[in-house]
Amino acid sequence: MEILVILVPLALALGGAGLVAFLWSLRSGQYDDFDGAAWRAIADDEPPQEARAKR
Repeated sequence: MEILVILVPLALALGGAGLVAFLWSLRSGQYDDFDGAAWRAIADDEPPQEARAKR
């Protein structure tokens, strides 16, 4: 039972740190552009320099 004296405050501190990190990421704009990342993932890349030079 003595271990609970350590584990409960540790769990609360880690949960609080996670909450603070999440709120910081919300305020810094990490979740603002959902569609842009999705379209960049499927968009065609520019052709390599060699392929453009042969055209």
